[in-house]
Amino acid sequence: MPINIPGGLPAVSILERENIFVMTQRRAQSQDIRPLRILILNLMPTKIVTETQLARLIGNTPLQVEIDLLTMSGRTPKNTPLEHMLAFYKNFNAVRDDFFDGMIITGAPVEHLAFEEVFYWNELCTIMEWSKSHVHSTFHICWGAQAGLYYHYGIPKIHLAKKLFGVFRHRVTHKGSILFRGSDDVFMVPHSRHTTIMRSDINKVPALKILSESDEAGVYAISTNGGRQLFITGHSEYDPETLALEYWRDKKAGLPIQIPVNYFPNDDDTKTPVCTWRSSANLLYSNWLNYFVYQQTPYEAKNITGIK
Repeated sequence: MPINIPGGLPAVSILERENIFVMTQRRAQSQDIRPLRILILNLMPTKIVTETQLARLIGNTPLQVEIDLLTMSGRTPKNTPLEHMLAFYKNFNAVRDDFFDGMIITGAPVEHLAFEEVFYWNELCTIMEWSKSHVHSTFHICWGAQAGLYYHYGIPKIHLAKKLFGVFRHRVTHKGSILFRGSDDVFMVPHSRHTTIMRSDINKVPALKILSESDEAGVYAISTNGGRQLFITGHSEYDPETLALEYWRDKKAGLPIQIPVNYFPNDDDTKTPVCTWRSSANLLYSNWLNYFVYQQTPYEAKNITGIK
């Protein structure tokens, strides 16, 4: 089944070239099928890149999905054309009265700041609180996961001695987890962050369970009972070249940056990186959409019940 996205979004032509079935909203309206409504709160500065990465994964499932794009108020993105924002993004007031089957809150390059110092923190808190009663399952990524764990459960982020940067081995530690149903015993995930969360802090919260971990990257996936809230500390959605672009950007700027772990062949940055996480990323998103959204959300989204 296709992903239903606004006609004219740059992701349409990119995904069609990759043979991912894309359906424009006009065509979808002629079908007598209720698509899953997924809201993406895109906090990344390169919004077109991030929305395409997520649309690629969401679109590679047997479900029809309709996405809406959400941005924060009060600041015009520097790395995305204003015309794109006006054409495809909504602010919170435009969706406040709506209900969604699923929501994705992306990462953001603000981890050097305390949460309360982020200029949109109050609005983000409002949205996260709203998600408890208007979204069936919310999927938090990287800094978005840290923000969600801090807001909902008081779990702090911890600054690392050096940046966690590369592609790391992970394992499923909660063997009954349907989020990782069909997963290999070991799978790879990219990370790029200066902060982390501690296993000991998560274990203090009875409502949370750890699903997957890495010896090098720490806790990777956390869920509430029933999966109404999921927290993912890595970037499984990254393109093969994303870490390379970040590495070369920082190196060109003269910033201290180590070569990404397990990324360039033989750690030779003149060679093309090898993507080792694509299959596990597709499994992660398809399992979320199938088991935590499609099979659980009420047919009438307005009947979504709040999280206690």
